Amino acid sequence: MTESHPRISKAVIPAAGLGTRFLPATKATPKEMLPVVDKPAIQYVVEEAVSAGLDDVLMITGRNKRPLEDHFDRNYELESALQKKGDAARLAKVQESSDLATMHYVRQGDPKGLGHAVLCAAPHVGHEPFAVLLGDDLIDPRDPLLQRMVEVRERHGGSVIALMEVAPEQIHMYGCAAVEATDDGDVVKVTGLVEKPEAADAPSNYAIIGRYVLDPHIFGILRETEPGRGGEIQLTDALQQLAQDEKIGGPVHGVVFKGRRYDTGDRGDYLRAIVRLACEREDLGPDFRTWLRSYVAEEM
Repeated sequence: MTESHPRISKAVIPAAGLGTRFLPATKATPKEMLPVVDKPAIQYVVEEAVSAGLDDVLMITGRNKRPLEDHFDRNYELESALQKKGDAARLAKVQESSDLATMHYVRQGDPKGLGHAVLCAAPHVGHEPFAVLLGDDLIDPRDPLLQRMVEVRERHGGSVIALMEVAPEQIHMYGCAAVEATDDGDVVKVTGLVEKPEAADAPSNYAIIGRYVLDPHIFGILRETEPGRGGEIQLTDALQQLAQDEKIGGPVHGVVFKGRRYDTGDRGDYLRAIVRLACEREDLGPDFRTWLRSYVAEEM
């Protein structure tokens, strides 16, 4: 019989980055608040966590990130104005973000890398397993990646990371996993990890994308992890220790994702994500697709 492991209820979203690739737009506006059609990118991420049953959300923030807290808080003046105008549709949209989840916030302080950001969540998470969602990766809600990862954790224990096959010439941009097949077609056993290897040194073409379900033993390892690539404390380095020694915090598995993913951390992919999502909207799609076809035809 398969052992059952504790249900996960907490999600951690690191959001302390400076967003330098989007300057000058991010000089005074957090990159996580940049709109993807008509919602900030960070709201898509919180919605994904809630859809997977994780309604206790801790956001790791930094200086100039107050708009994140304001977005998920009530805005009584705006709500009152919309209510007086009888604009029920927009009122519902405004209230949606504040009713999504129980939100918590902690500042990272020093930008010491993703591993350090995750470590900042230790007092809130305690000894429970938890999920980490990076805001640059938007996962289409029709492809429930995080929910599948939670299921794998509940079945096998340990930690679970999201993997995606990429071209060899792209692997240097990602953490990379050495893997072994399992009886489940979309699940692999992770035997090793390396952060942003050159193509010749990569153990596979399985890249880590921004979703993790982690055993709380990761905190003890992160406290002892020395700065790695880029002089930062790398979460990949800590996961490598878990993969090498299952006695510490259980095995590390990977879920191979083949669904729809939108990378909003790159300016080109950010624009492509907006176009794709706008085209699929019932309220915007028909007119937008018509204009887009006309524009492309004129440009060709």
